[in-house]
Amino acid sequence: MSNSAAILDAARRIVRAEASAVAAVADQLDDSFTEVVELLLGTSGKVFVTGSGTSGAVARRMAHLLAVCGTPAAFIHAMDALHGTMGVLTRGDVLISISRGGESAEINDLSARAIDRGLSVIALTAAPASTLGRLAQVTVVLDTEPEADPGGMIAMGSTLVTAVWGDAVATVLMRLRGYGFDQVLDIHPAGAVGTTQTVPEALEPLR
Repeated sequence: MSNSAAILDAARRIVRAEASAVAAVADQLDDSFTEVVELLLGTSGKVFVTGSGTSGAVARRMAHLLAVCGTPAAFIHAMDALHGTMGVLTRGDVLISISRGGESAEINDLSARAIDRGLSVIALTAAPASTLGRLAQVTVVLDTEPEADPGGMIAMGSTLVTAVWGDAVATVLMRLRGYGFDQVLDIHPAGAVGTTQTVPEALEPLR
């Protein structure tokens, strides 16, 4: 029979470690955050987000939430892009590249080629001196407490850290654009959101 108390204690420890890592992002926000917001706000092109593995999962989520919040965005699969999909990338677009170590070959190859095609590249990494960190126009450093990732290897807390940073960007852009929940509902007619009867008041605009 399993030791229920030990199991619950282990589970609570990882939840608390990850929660602590997420909360620490607030103190890591710096001028790079403002630079990203201003870049995305000012672009007349499209926003693409890429990543591999768990970074790919959070990249898909980030692209989706940016789009929902009024910043047109889409996920682009790095290896597919290197097999021709990068034809969708055009001058004036922005690529957000997510790689904790900054040395994923396909992410770096796509990012370098995106720059050659006239895109601005934003790097989200824990390693600013990495290949990705050095080639991007804007490098955002997101560090994670070691205990938030089992063995310091399995991207659990670090994935949430990247996700919450993206949530902050999407929400701030929403407020800067004056993008209202009526507009959210217009592009989100399905599911529980689509059945909303009362439209919430818009978030307070940022000036």
